[in-house]
Amino acid sequence: MANSVSTSGIASGRLSSEELAANFEDLHSPLSEHEAMVAADRCYFCHDAPCLTACPTSIDIPLFIRQISTGTPEASAMTIFEQNILGGMCARVCPTETLCEEACVREAAEGKPVEIGRLQRFATDTLMAKDKHPFKRATPTGKSIAVVGAGPAGLACAHRLAMHGHEVTIFESRAKGGGLNEFGIAAYKSVDNFAQRELDWLLSVGGITMAYGRKIGDGLSLPDLQASFDAVFLGMGLSGVNTLRCDGEDSDNVIDAVSFISEVRQAEDLQKVDVGRRVVVIGGGMTAVDAAVQSKLLGAQDVSLVYRREKDSMSASVYEQQLATSQGVRIIYNAQPEKIVSNGTGLNVEFAYTETKDGKLKPTGEVFHLAADQVFKAIGQNLAGAPDDLVLSGGKIQVEENGRTSLANVWAGGDCATGGDDLTVTAVAEGRDAAINIHAALQS
Repeated sequence: MANSVSTSGIASGRLSSEELAANFEDLHSPLSEHEAMVAADRCYFCHDAPCLTACPTSIDIPLFIRQISTGTPEASAMTIFEQNILGGMCARVCPTETLCEEACVREAAEGKPVEIGRLQRFATDTLMAKDKHPFKRATPTGKSIAVVGAGPAGLACAHRLAMHGHEVTIFESRAKGGGLNEFGIAAYKSVDNFAQRELDWLLSVGGITMAYGRKIGDGLSLPDLQASFDAVFLGMGLSGVNTLRCDGEDSDNVIDAVSFISEVRQAEDLQKVDVGRRVVVIGGGMTAVDAAVQSKLLGAQDVSLVYRREKDSMSASVYEQQLATSQGVRIIYNAQPEKIVSNGTGLNVEFAYTETKDGKLKPTGEVFHLAADQVFKAIGQNLAGAPDDLVLSGGKIQVEENGRTSLANVWAGGDCATGGDDLTVTAVAEGRDAAINIHAALQS
């Protein structure tokens, strides 16, 4: 297939279908039954397991690994799903290297932890392959709950409420559910349409109705939901994109990284996805890494990821940083964008070197330039169009520990609420815990 090349240096079809298929294959191949037994045998089954306390959803990790080692992976999966109904996706995308596996005593002793993430995937995949959903609903309560957002927090909340016998309607602004799992994660981390298969599996518990194309502020209001339902859970995530606050960021081919990642994830043919020959990604989180790595995998020749602070301050884990450099991405630390100039044949990005003095980031006075065909902004998102009357803190919905907001019978969780750390696993925990609190409130 011939490249579709523009004068700006952006092209589709830079690589063959075979090359793209190899580049975007599963990041971590699933364990075979024998491999899982060997991996499980490395666990010490600690009594006071540090991995358990490091898990945001409090999965009993030693127990589920022991259940694998005794040849009962389906029981192992139930141990996982009872705490984390999206345990299958979390096994694929959770930064286990900075959570449970970093806390593993084998990591401390040998520098090689038990492969908790891959073991979790083995167990959950085994049970999800069965036709029957493993959980049953309680007797119908007659209560109804509105959930806004079909991302990890909303889905976890909806599932737990449905299990308790409540009727749940999920209002989702897009034409598909899954949220971050479907639209915001690198394609090589979740292959074979897993996010949608997991969604269908979760919904098979019953009692959950999906309402797509429904968005707060666009024909759907929070007061209407409060009037029509016994409780409301807000889990709409973050839809706004933070700006670079530098001259020229509105130039052509300066794109937010979230949109690019979504385009790659939804592409039916990766050969039709445009990518620059020279790509610059600005940011320091996992979104930045995902955009940079996928640019390389699509055939970009020169990809630079530029972060304004030092390496240890990057929110992307050391593992993610090493993944990027292993794919040929150059990471430049301590540099922030000053201006972007379009010169007719591409973009020229001026960066100022930075240093931290007395806890404050300051420019050193030195600058450098990077030529680019595409620039991806990956400096975080914000809550756009928050419902009126909600108390916000730091640009997010302020919630108590159990997810209660400032409004009666309204809860919130996930990226749109305070207290989280923008991880799928944390969003699941917050959605689950809010559901438990909602159920208790409705029973009182």
